[in-house]
Amino acid sequence: MSFIPASESPAELSVKAVIVGALFGVLFGAATVYLSLKAGLSVSASIPISVLAISLGRRFLNTTILENNIIQTTGSAGESIASGVVFTMPGFLFLTDGASADFFNYWTILTLAIVGGLVGTLMMVPLRRSLIVQEHDTLPYPEGTACASVLIAGEKGGDFAKTAYLGLGVAFLYAALQKVLHVVAEVPVWATNQVNRYFPSAQVAGEITPEYLGVGYIIGFRISAVLVAGGFLAWLGLIPLLASVVPGETIALQLQKLGYLADLAKAGGPGGWNPDTKTFTDTAAAIYRAYIRQIGAGAVTAGGFMTLLKTIPTIVSSFKASIGSGAGSNAELASQPGGILRTDVELSGRFVIIGCLVLAVLMILLPQIPGDTYLTKALIAILVLVFGFFFVTVASRIVGLIGSSSSPVSGMTIATIMGTALIFIGIGLTGRTYEPAVLVVGSLICVAAANAGATSQDLKTGYLVGATPRAQQLALLVGVVVSSLVVGATVKLLDTPTPDLVAQGITHAIGTDKFPAPQGTLMATLIKGLLSFNLDWQFVLVGAVLAFVFELIGVSALAFAVGLYLPLSTTLPIFAGGCVKAFTDWRKKKPAPHAGMALEEEMEETDDLSKGNLFATGLVAGGALAGVLVALLSVNDNVYTALSKLSLEPVLESAFGDGGYQLLGALFFAGLAGMLGWMGLRK
Repeated sequence: MSFIPASESPAELSVKAVIVGALFGVLFGAATVYLSLKAGLSVSASIPISVLAISLGRRFLNTTILENNIIQTTGSAGESIASGVVFTMPGFLFLTDGASADFFNYWTILTLAIVGGLVGTLMMVPLRRSLIVQEHDTLPYPEGTACASVLIAGEKGGDFAKTAYLGLGVAFLYAALQKVLHVVAEVPVWATNQVNRYFPSAQVAGEITPEYLGVGYIIGFRISAVLVAGGFLAWLGLIPLLASVVPGETIALQLQKLGYLADLAKAGGPGGWNPDTKTFTDTAAAIYRAYIRQIGAGAVTAGGFMTLLKTIPTIVSSFKASIGSGAGSNAELASQPGGILRTDVELSGRFVIIGCLVLAVLMILLPQIPGDTYLTKALIAILVLVFGFFFVTVASRIVGLIGSSSSPVSGMTIATIMGTALIFIGIGLTGRTYEPAVLVVGSLICVAAANAGATSQDLKTGYLVGATPRAQQLALLVGVVVSSLVVGATVKLLDTPTPDLVAQGITHAIGTDKFPAPQGTLMATLIKGLLSFNLDWQFVLVGAVLAFVFELIGVSALAFAVGLYLPLSTTLPIFAGGCVKAFTDWRKKKPAPHAGMALEEEMEETDDLSKGNLFATGLVAGGALAGVLVALLSVNDNVYTALSKLSLEPVLESAFGDGGYQLLGALFFAGLAGMLGWMGLRK
């Protein structure tokens, strides 16, 4: 069954493989942080890392296929840790008590990332034999199987990395033109005036970046269309409607209630409130902050909850099957003639139990874990282990059926937060004091479930190529720790406000239009509503009803809700990438892979490994990493000032006018989309 037989023992858990894998984990972890904060989306890193590992391994490192597998195994932890961290922990900034933002520091993020990641990896260990081995024929683990195909093709001489590297280089060049030289406009906008009689304050905008275009191509037309539909409803439907019927002063009062405006007598805030004229410079932005984000939060909550309800039968059967099939597996192995094979050697159950107990003790003792008493912290530790055991089992099995990118981790996190909040309420722990504690439990389970899903895919890859499970499990533990070091630093870096934001009195870049952090805001909104009963339920319920209606007509409520919550400027360029994918699929109309097809031909027929997908992956990685690099340089005021002087925007606006400058940016983006489409059509 395995490509490398158990009787052979080529180099595997080598120092060079772990180091290279850790570096990839750092790069893709940082890129995932950037992308998740901006768009609330993440893209699987395992396949791109496998592609890059083949290229580097064959040309520079002389690695074996099992070492390449360790590279992708170690590196994949970065993406899963980053997505779990970013989807939840920014919520500390939005809780009721302003002091809760103090928990959003590097050491707390680092601690939670490591603990959550280790819980996900450790609790997956006893499930490996039942899910990966015994149910090999029933659980395909699509990303894991694709990674194995990449590694095997690489061993046979396949070369897929050039296209990904090309996308990376193009994205860096485009990002330099856009973020440094400002030849390409960052957000072209078309908008109607508030005084427009028929269609006031409508707005169409696009943050035309290479990473959004690549994400849209990867997720495809259907999902990107549902995402942008939510944006169209908000910015071309709800906002013009509210702008017609709600006075400016009422909008300003709502912004004051939400903390965006300190005083109606002072100018500023989202949309640029003018107390003299009682109007906004940008009414659409004001309504978005005052009403649409709460409607979107209600829709996301309902969409996540309905996703969870739909998967409950799978959750229950997965849990029963995993626990039942796992019983007696160690004894079964020990009774094999000749002892345990190399491909069956894994970390012991004793190691897992001791590791989980140590993590529980650390959660009780470490000051980074919020809690007014040791009893509260002990409750947090118990809930993390209980929910962790359940949802790690669930996530590991579900990704085997539908893949990591479709795993309802957000729904599991919402269920965890709701369950934790209800337990806290039941024992009298209510109010703002306990909001951070509930968020900690949700954050740890989100990281654990995300990492368990990625771990499962990695172990499936290892099973197919003939890896040693213990080597992979140790590599995953290393990847969790190393990636967490950089993920926390990247989050804090991107949270650093630029001098322009500081001048506006803004102390955190996360939560602004630059980095909306939609899931983190949602988690905070949910916790505040549950513990302190102080939520604008009328707006939340409108969002929930919208999600329910879309679920009834067969549309993914969660994808639509995320699109409703995010600015249209985020979802529109993603939709452009989805349209490019639809066009290339229509032009190619490839037949399905068939029996007898050569491995190289079959690889070309696999969407994940097509030139279009690899180029799009390069666009995502390159654009996101360039964004992180610019943010890093902008932290220093002198460097920020120097970069500002390089901007060609004033010259271009003088030459072409504001509309001409924005049109130039749109043409650059269209050219990039054309290049992506051309790559997608190549064999």
